[in-house]
Amino acid sequence: MKRVFTSSFFILLFVVSYFNSYCWGFFAHKKINELSVYMLPPQMMVLYKPNIAFLSEHAVDPDKRRYAIKEEGPRHYIDIDHYGEYPYNNLPRKWDDAAARFSADTLMQYGIVPWHVQVMLGRLTAAFKEKNFSKIMKNSAEIGHYISDAHVPLHANSNHNGQFTNQKGIHGFWESRAPELLAEKEWDFFIGKAQYIKNPGDFIWARVLESAKASDSVLLFERQLTQLFAADKKYSFEERNGVIIKQYSTAFTKAFNAKLDGMIERRMRQSIECIANFWYTAWVNAGQPDLKGLTKQKFTDADAKEFEELNSKWNSGGKMIGKEEE
Repeated sequence: MKRVFTSSFFILLFVVSYFNSYCWGFFAHKKINELSVYMLPPQMMVLYKPNIAFLSEHAVDPDKRRYAIKEEGPRHYIDIDHYGEYPYNNLPRKWDDAAARFSADTLMQYGIVPWHVQVMLGRLTAAFKEKNFSKIMKNSAEIGHYISDAHVPLHANSNHNGQFTNQKGIHGFWESRAPELLAEKEWDFFIGKAQYIKNPGDFIWARVLESAKASDSVLLFERQLTQLFAADKKYSFEERNGVIIKQYSTAFTKAFNAKLDGMIERRMRQSIECIANFWYTAWVNAGQPDLKGLTKQKFTDADAKEFEELNSKWNSGGKMIGKEEE
C-alpha cells in the first residue's frame, strides 16, 4: 500500500510541475486584451469588437513563441536591477544610447520590454497606414501582451520567480493564480475611454519603473505571509481540466491580495487602459484611417498556417527557450 501511495505521489508531483510550468498567465493576458477593446472609440470599435475573440485568444502568442525562437524571451521583461538602483538613471531610455553604453547584446541578455513595446507601436501604426487587416489584428494582440508584461513587478526584477529567495512559484502566483481567483468575482474593470499618448516612450518607461519599485514589496509580503501560514494552509490541491494540481490556497491568495492593497487589480486595470491607449495612439498617428472597409476581411491561408505552426511548436512538449518565469 505504501509503495502504491509513493508512486502515485510522484506521478502527482510530475503532473503538478508540468502543468504549472506550461500554462500560467494565459487567463490574465486574454482577459486584459478583451477588456481593452471596450475602451476604444466607435471608429475603432467597428473593427475591434467583431474580432474580440481573436484579440483575446492571440494575446498569448508571444508566450507560445518563447518555445520556438530564442529572440522572443527578452521582449517580455527587463532585469532593470542589473543597471544599479532605482530610478536607474545609469540606463539610458533610448535604445541607441543604451546600446552604446552597455552593448546591444547586454540589453538583450537582461531584457528589452520597454523598447520592444515602442517597436510594436511602430508596427501597429504602419499597419493602420496600410489598412492591412491581418497586421492590425496580429500587432494589436501582441502589443497587448508586451504592455501587460511591463506592468508585472517581477518582469522588472532579476529575482523574477523568487529563485534567489526560496520563493519559486511567486511569479505565477502574482500574475496568474490571483487574477484567476479574484478578477471576475471581486475586481472592478470599469475604466473609461482610451486617451492619446503624446510620448509613448516616457509612458511605458514610467510603467516599467513602477513595476520595478513594486517588486520588492511583492517578494517581501509573500515571505511575511509564509511565516503566518502552515504549509498545508498555504497550498491546496484542486482539480483543473480533470487534473489534480497543487495551488496556492484561496486563503493565502486572498491574504496576499489584501496585503498588497489591491496592487494586482490596479496593475491589471492599468494594463487594460495602457493597451487601449496604445491602440488608439497608433490609429491617430496613422491619420485615423476609416476601418469600416476592413470589417469583412478575413485572415489568409498564410496567416492560418502561421498560427498552426506556432501552436504546433508550443504543443510539442519542448522547453521554453531562455529565461523561464514560472
